[in-house]
Amino acid sequence: MNSIRIDGDITLGGLFPVHGRGSEGKACGELKKEKGIHRLEAMLFALDRINNDPDLLPNITLGARILDTCSRDTHALEQSLTFVQALIEKDGTEVRCGSGGPPIITKPERVVGVIGASGSSVSIMVANILRLFKIPQISYASTAPDLSDNSRYDFFSRVVPSDTYQAQAMVDIVRALKWNYVSTLASEGSYGESGVEAFIQKSRENGGVCIAQSVKIPREPKTGEFDKIIKRLLETSNARGIIIFANEDDIRRVLEAARRANQTGHFFWMGSDSWGSKSAPVLRLEEVAEGAVTILPKRMSVRGFDRYFSSRTLDNNRRNIWFAEFWEDNFHCKLSRHALKKGSHIKKCTNRERIGQDSAYEQEGKVQFVIDAVYAMGHALHAMHRDLCPGRVGLCPRMDPVDGTQLLKYIRNVNFSGIAGNPVTFNENGDAPGRYDIYQYQLRNGSAEYKVIGSWTDHLHLRIERMQWPGSGQQLPRSICSLPCQPGERKKTVKGMACCWHCEPCTGYQYQVDRYTCKTCPYDMRPTENRTSCQPIPIVKLEWDSPWAVLPLFLAVVGIAATLFVVVTFVRYNDTPIVKASGRELSYVLLAGIFLCYATTFLMIAEPDLGTCSLRRIFLGLGMSISYAALLTKTNRIYRIFEQGKRSVSAPRFISPASQLAITFILISLQLLGICVWFVVDPSHSVVDFQDQRTLDPRFARGVLKCDISDLSLICLLGYSMLLMVTCTVYAIKTRGVPETFNEAKPIGFTMYTTCIVWLAFIPIFFGTSQSADKLYIQTTTLTVSVSLSASVSLGMLYMPKVYIILFHIFPFCSWPSPAICPAPCPSSLSCPIPAIIFSSVPPRSHFLPAFPLLGFIHQLFHHVAKEKKKGGGESPPTKKPKQKLILSVFRSAASSWWPVCPCGLQPARPPYPSAVCPARPPARLALPANDTEFSAWVFGDGL
Repeated sequence: MNSIRIDGDITLGGLFPVHGRGSEGKACGELKKEKGIHRLEAMLFALDRINNDPDLLPNITLGARILDTCSRDTHALEQSLTFVQALIEKDGTEVRCGSGGPPIITKPERVVGVIGASGSSVSIMVANILRLFKIPQISYASTAPDLSDNSRYDFFSRVVPSDTYQAQAMVDIVRALKWNYVSTLASEGSYGESGVEAFIQKSRENGGVCIAQSVKIPREPKTGEFDKIIKRLLETSNARGIIIFANEDDIRRVLEAARRANQTGHFFWMGSDSWGSKSAPVLRLEEVAEGAVTILPKRMSVRGFDRYFSSRTLDNNRRNIWFAEFWEDNFHCKLSRHALKKGSHIKKCTNRERIGQDSAYEQEGKVQFVIDAVYAMGHALHAMHRDLCPGRVGLCPRMDPVDGTQLLKYIRNVNFSGIAGNPVTFNENGDAPGRYDIYQYQLRNGSAEYKVIGSWTDHLHLRIERMQWPGSGQQLPRSICSLPCQPGERKKTVKGMACCWHCEPCTGYQYQVDRYTCKTCPYDMRPTENRTSCQPIPIVKLEWDSPWAVLPLFLAVVGIAATLFVVVTFVRYNDTPIVKASGRELSYVLLAGIFLCYATTFLMIAEPDLGTCSLRRIFLGLGMSISYAALLTKTNRIYRIFEQGKRSVSAPRFISPASQLAITFILISLQLLGICVWFVVDPSHSVVDFQDQRTLDPRFARGVLKCDISDLSLICLLGYSMLLMVTCTVYAIKTRGVPETFNEAKPIGFTMYTTCIVWLAFIPIFFGTSQSADKLYIQTTTLTVSVSLSASVSLGMLYMPKVYIILFHIFPFCSWPSPAICPAPCPSSLSCPIPAIIFSSVPPRSHFLPAFPLLGFIHQLFHHVAKEKKKGGGESPPTKKPKQKLILSVFRSAASSWWPVCPCGLQPARPPYPSAVCPARPPARLALPANDTEFSAWVFGDGL
C-alpha cells in the first residue's frame, strides 16, 4: 500500500486525493497536482512548523500516516482501515511459525486523529468507520451539510464552513442579481447532492428563487452525457443562471459541452467552493466561463508555504513518495531513460528544474485550511497535554494512548488564529463559521482573472459595479421565469412554481390591490389610468350648450313664441265670429296646455335639484293632460250633439261653455291628484346614477345627475295623458262624418292621428335606448321633442288656419248700428255682389259657410241630394224637377232673408243686423244669380 510514513510521538492520519478517480476497473487515475500534492505538502509543512515550534507541544513530535483516496469513497474506506489496525486485537494463538513458535507481528502505529478527507462523500464514508473507534477527524475541504449531523458524525469536525452557509451565500447572491429562476447542476455524491439540496432549501426559506431543473452528473458519465445535460438545461431557456456544486473535472466537461453546443454567453455560471478561483476548470475555456461567479471560503495565500513548496526538489523531499510523479508531470519530463519512448518530445528530467521558475505555480485554494486543520489538532493535543500532563515533558501515561473522546472535546474548544490570521473555532456540530469571498471570472484585454467582487459573513456584501458580463458589460443579465407584470396587472402563479406567473390585466372596473389581486372599484368610482387605484367617476348632466339640447330648445322657443302669438291674436279678435265659433273658453285652456308642453323642455334641460325635479313631476304630464282634456271635451260635445240629433230634436246636456270648462278641469284634476299622491309616497329628489353610463371601458364612464324618476314612474306620469289622447282619438274617429259646418271635428281628428304617430315613434326610441351609454341625452331629447311636436301639431292644425283667416283672408270686422239704415239713394259704387267681394279671395263654402250655419246646413242638404243623383246615374227623372226648383227657391229665400240685404231706398227687412263679415260699408244689395242653374252652380259648384 502506497502511503507516507513519518515517525513521531503522536501519529496523525492524512487523507488526500493525490490521484483522480480511475477508469476501466482501475482504482486510481491521473495525478492531481493542486488538490493532491499541494494539499499533502501543506500537511507536511504544518507538521514541520509544529515540530519546530517550542511553544506548541514542546518535546512532543507529531508523526503522520498519509494515504491516497484516489478521489473515490470506496477506495478511501479501504485505505482508512490502516488507521484502525492498531486498535484491532489480533489473536495469534492459533498461528505458528515453521519452527513452532508464535509469529512476530509488527504493531502498527496508533493514529490519534485524521486530517481529511477532501471530498464530502469520502469524508462521510471514512467518518462512519472512524467514529466506531473514536478517532477524531478534521476535514479541510468537506462542506456537505450532512456532516453537520452531530448524532451521526459526532467525531467529525471541519475548518471550512458547511455548505449550509455557502448555500445561503449563493441564494443571497442570486437575489442580489435579481434572478428568480435558476437550474442546479450537481456531481453525484454527498458534496454535490447535499450542496444543491441545501441551496434549494435555503431558496425556499428565503423565497423569491425557483428551481427550473435539478440535473445530476453521474459518477461514471457515459459518452455524450454532458451534451445531453446542456440540451436539458436549454429546455428551460429562461433559467440562464446555473448553480454548480460539482468537482472541477465535471465543471470542465460541462463548459466544454456548452461550447460544443454553441451556447457561449447564454449560461451564467455560479460555482461553489469546488470551483472557487481555480484555473484548471476554465483553462482554454475562458470565453465560455466568462462572467462566472464563484464562491470560496475566505482565505489568504500562505507565503511561507510558497517558499517551502518552491524549494522542494527530488533530493530534499524524499518523504513524499508521490513527489517524483509530480515532478515528471509538472516539468513534462521523465526521470528514467527507460520511460522515454522513441520519437517522443518528452525530455529527461535533470533535477535542476525549479517549481515556479521552470513551471507555472499557483497555490491551491485549500492549502490554508489543511494547515489550519493540522494546527487545530496540534492545539487540541497541546491543551490536552497541559491538562493531563501538567509539568511533564513529553507524553505522560494519561496520554499514552490518547483517548479519542477526550481529544474531541479539546478539538471543539480550540480558538486560535490560523495561518492566514483568521480565527479558527468550531461550533457544537464541529463546523467552522461561514466566511466567504466572492469572485467573478472576468476577461479584460485578452487576459482572464478571478476578481474579488464581494464577501459574505452572515450577510452579503456585493459590489455589483465591479461585475462584468459577456456581451452586456455592467448590465445585469436576466435569469427569470416571467417578466414583471405592468401596473394594473395581477400575477397568476404557475402551480408549484412561485417564480413563474402569467400576467392578467385587471379588467372592467377592477384595480390592482396587490401583486396577486384585482378588486372592483366602488360603484361611484373607476380605476385610474394605470389601474393601481380608484378615482371618482365624473358627473355629467344635459348642458344648455349640448348638441342634444339644441333641437329641443329651438322647438320650445319657436313653439312658445307661436303660442303667445296665437293667444295675442285671439285676445285681440276675441269677439269675432271665427274666435267665438272656436269655443273661446276651451281654446284658451288648450293654448295654456300647449304653452306648458313647450315650457317643459326648459325644466328637462335645467340642472336637476329638489325644485327642478318637483316641477318636472308636476308639469311634464300636466301640459299634455290640459291639452288632451280640452280636445277630449270638444270631441265628446260634438259626438253627443249628433248622437242626440239622431234620436230627438232636444239639445244634449252639458254643452254650454261653463259645463265644458267644468268637465275639462275635472279631467285635469285627476292628473294633479295622482301627482300629489306621488309626492307623498316618494318625495322628489335628485340622484347621481352611475349605471346609465357605466360603459365597458371605464375611461368613458360617467355619473348622470338626474331626477329620481324611473321608467315605470315616467310611464305612470305620461300614462294618463296617453289615455286622454287615445280617448280623444276614438271620438275623433267617431265624429269624422259630421257635417263640415262643425269644422273643428276633422282638424282635431288629424291632430290626434298625427300625435299618435309621434308617440308611437317615441316609445321604441325612448325605451330601446335604455342600455345605451348616451341614454340620458337620447331619452331626454326624445321626450322633449315628442312633447313639443305634439304641441306643435295641435297648434298648427287647430289654430294656425284660424289665425291665417283672421289676419289675411277676411274683411275687417265691424259693428253696424242697430237698426241700420242703408243710404238712399244707393250709389252705384256701393253695388257689391257677395260672390265678387267675399268669394273672390277665399273659396266658397270653406270660409263663408262656417259664418252662416243655416246656409251651411242647406248646402249639406243639397249636396247630399246631388250625390244621390250621381249614384242613380244620369239626370234625375222629370218628376224630381219641381222638388229641385222648390229647394232652390227655399235656399234663395233663406239666403236673401239671412244676409242683411239693404235695397236702395228701402228700410232693411229684419233689423237689427247680426255681427257678420262685411265690407267697409254695408252693401247696398246682395246680387244673387238670376236663374236657378247659375244659382245652383254658384252655391253647389256644378252639382245639380
